[in-house]
Parts: sequence; C-alpha cells; structure tokens
Amino acid sequence: MKAEIHPKKHPACFVDVSTGRRFYSESTTKSRQTETVDGVEYQMIICDVTSDSHPAYTGKKRFVDTAGRVEKFQNKFRRTRAKA
Repeated sequence: MKAEIHPKKHPACFVDVSTGRRFYSESTTKSRQTETVDGVEYQMIICDVTSDSHPAYTGKKRFVDTAGRVEKFQNKFRRTRAKA
C-alpha cells in the first residue's frame, strides 16, 4: 500500500436520534461536535437510523403520524391562500 493516500481514522461516536443509544467505533468521517469520554475525544456523528432502531433489526413496526403532517400542511396552505 502507498503510504499517504489513505484517510486517517479517528475515534467516533455514532448517536441514534430516536433511541439515544451511542455506538463507539473508529471512522474517517469528521464532525464539528466532539465529546470526551475517559480521556478520548470522539467525533459525534448523528444518525437517524441504526441497528438499534431499524425495524428490520428490532422486529417492531414504527407508526409514523402522517395525518398530523398532512393537516399541518393543509392549515398552512389555507392561511397563505386566504391572504392572497
């Protein structure tokens, strides 16, 4: 292997947004947020879905409130339409 062409690895903490679980590993990805645990500085990488929250791994279905989103959009659209 050539010496200086590979990206550098550093400690990283992957955080699942929905469950709050943290996975400590190494990664080449950098982040502006950092956290120090036991004297080691980790890059904080925020993830929407991980193996801790994905339905394929957990076996649970997640209910998404799409009706609430649609109602919010319709209410917003009605207000802007009424102004015009």
